[in-house]
Amino acid sequence: MANITLTHDGKTFEFPLTVGSEKEGGIDIGKLRSGSGLVTLDPGFVNTASTTSSITFLDGEKGILRYRGYPIEQLAEHSSFVEVAYLLLHGELPSAAQLATFQQTLAANSLVPEDLKHLYRAFPRTAHPMAMLGAAVNALSAFNEDVSDPNVPAQVEAASHRLLAQLPLLASWGYKHAKNQPFAYPDASLDYVSSFLKSTFGLPTAPYAVDDEVRRTLDLLLILHADHEQNCSTSTVRIVGSSKANLFTSVNAGISALWGPLHGGANQEVLEMLELIHNDGGNLQKYVDLAKDKNANFRLMGFGHRVYKNFDPRAKIIKGACDRVLAKLKIDDPLLDLAKRLEETALKDDYFVSRKLYPNVDFYSGIIYRALGIPTNMFTVMFALGRLPGWVSHWREMNALKTPIGRPRQIYTGATERDYVPVAKR
Repeated sequence: MANITLTHDGKTFEFPLTVGSEKEGGIDIGKLRSGSGLVTLDPGFVNTASTTSSITFLDGEKGILRYRGYPIEQLAEHSSFVEVAYLLLHGELPSAAQLATFQQTLAANSLVPEDLKHLYRAFPRTAHPMAMLGAAVNALSAFNEDVSDPNVPAQVEAASHRLLAQLPLLASWGYKHAKNQPFAYPDASLDYVSSFLKSTFGLPTAPYAVDDEVRRTLDLLLILHADHEQNCSTSTVRIVGSSKANLFTSVNAGISALWGPLHGGANQEVLEMLELIHNDGGNLQKYVDLAKDKNANFRLMGFGHRVYKNFDPRAKIIKGACDRVLAKLKIDDPLLDLAKRLEETALKDDYFVSRKLYPNVDFYSGIIYRALGIPTNMFTVMFALGRLPGWVSHWREMNALKTPIGRPRQIYTGATERDYVPVAKR
């Protein structure tokens, strides 16, 4: 394939094309500034590939999502979240023996440092659970100095296991603290998701039985969120990690990025929108009309996607699970009824259909989390729990590729050189 040429100021420069395994093309401008003195300007990096990666392939126009080459539809039907985590970390699906060892390793590392309870208790009961989760993950750096060197493969593997094993309990402790309930411990006799459910919703005064439909639905949600290519939080993990920051600190940076309402807060905004409509008398058509009015300051949250221009393949998968779990739990909730009416209305309305504004994964995940009894402000924590294997995998890949420290350029638009004026003369 021919190189790309750039002509500037009477000079011609050539830049090689890089082509990925799925025939995606990219212009390698690594020597652009040194050769021409120019840089590219790409606000939000929407046209910039910051790295090559072999973890996740995403085609928004065709609605394709694959982890390590495996279609998300197949993984959702046949796999488990722990197996998907292994796949993302190691590049291949595990054998039965490898999967059993991985599960045992996670169970053996699931206890978090006892002193972290003091950190949670220092927060007000009203603290956002993402604030507590980020603080706790960052604090793990202090408790895991023996596995903090990103240049030692054995330490990287141990840090990966500890973080994957302990994040569910740290997430559940945020819930327990808000409810003023005793902090629970993981149950090594249960699978990964069941242990999380028990530590979150179980109480020491009564036995807790994990509903299999609930467990499978939550496991499926975590699979669908496990990775999504170079999104805001993943890119943040990679750029922080490029400074040789340890895994715990780098993932804490990802948690902070995910917390933003334009990223991980979308499913929370879906429920807040439904509450708004419900509190206004449940006049669904009023808000559908407002969504069509370009002069109105209202958006239907949970419809369409920035990357997927046709349909979100994850939404197709989770819709069926959403219907099943709602039918199983038989919950009488006006917001859930309102959500189902909104979905039906939008899917029949030519305005939304013609613009391909279909319900996305955030729409259905918010409904499911509410049905499971997870508070709205904890939705983003659940997103972080699912996205963790992707963050860890990208951090590991970034270190293995020996990626240079991230340092974007800028085009300066401020004042040109000027002389200092003493304060008495201003």
